[in-house]
Amino acid sequence: MVYLAGGSSQLETWDPKPGTDTGGPFKAIPTSVTGTHISELLPFTAKQMHRLALVRGVNTGINDHGQGQIHMLTGRKTEPAIQYPEIGAVAAKLLARDGDGLPGHLQITPNGSSEFSKKDSAFLGPKFSSIALANGKPPVDLFRPANLTDSVDQQREALRQKLNDRFAKSRKSAQTEAYTESYDQAAQFFQKQSVFAVDKEDPKVAARYGSHDFGRHMLLTRRLLEAGVTFVKVTHSNYDTHHENFDFHIEQLAEFDRPFAALIDDLAERGMWESTLVIVMAEFGRTPRINERYGRDHWGTAWSVALGGCGIKGGAVVGKTNANGTAVTDRQVNGGHLFHTYFRALGLDPTKNFYPNERPVPIADPKASEITEILV
Repeated sequence: MVYLAGGSSQLETWDPKPGTDTGGPFKAIPTSVTGTHISELLPFTAKQMHRLALVRGVNTGINDHGQGQIHMLTGRKTEPAIQYPEIGAVAAKLLARDGDGLPGHLQITPNGSSEFSKKDSAFLGPKFSSIALANGKPPVDLFRPANLTDSVDQQREALRQKLNDRFAKSRKSAQTEAYTESYDQAAQFFQKQSVFAVDKEDPKVAARYGSHDFGRHMLLTRRLLEAGVTFVKVTHSNYDTHHENFDFHIEQLAEFDRPFAALIDDLAERGMWESTLVIVMAEFGRTPRINERYGRDHWGTAWSVALGGCGIKGGAVVGKTNANGTAVTDRQVNGGHLFHTYFRALGLDPTKNFYPNERPVPIADPKASEITEILV
């Protein structure tokens, strides 16, 4: 998942409206799919549209960053009595295989700290919580200190395990089991630390991604997927363009476009495209109306999501907005429909239940269903 934090503009990406009162200064360009046009700010992605599908009729009705993010990542609106797990936690729960040696749920953030999230897995528990890789760097203390030999480390581990087992005999709980699982996972992660050696990548391949942070993060994403990580969320920020929307999108999309297209090419060339679902989303879009600061404001009423790969019909376009993008006129959907679609594409049944505290909770919102038009 590539998450365009802050809310990218559909008019400057997937659903341009040139020549209208809301269209802005950019042209729409043809793509590798006859009849489908996207913004001229995405020339490399335009060449990949035969591998991608567009959902142009998204209407969540949410204009708040936090609530929009929750809805798009969980497929549900906030409810007071329950917190739902995010897509990454659900994917890790349903798809990750024990013994893979890498966590099933990783987030690459532009900055911040490398730590476990305690909330995004909700009732699925800490085993499926995300680990954040701040600026694409490995988790803190992943590497063994240089002055600690392998034999001493093994002795320390044997002592830790002995004390752990003794403690568990009388005080075993969900928390102690979660701690043990986290520690074992970290130990396996240590064995695969070479996945972070992006500098060892073929220079020609690395050059296609670019030397800026987002390029490095996308290259790391491919390496993580190749190594067996189930779900990777890469955040690209900041698209919250209340002023100078057009200048900001020139900058941001110039960073996004080429590395994203390079990732698609790499996945296809390495035989991974058909087994990897790729999603580009945000918490909402931007207003068609251009404000007095040459910006666009929050807009959850009519915007777009792009996806491709596993189970997705490349080149498909579903949903339509009116001439100036102010309303959905055909096949309106929300985050719930998208959530169903993601898991159907992966070959899973989103109508099945989880059972937290023996209470049946459907994987996806039962009031929504999949977008069949873009599924293979």
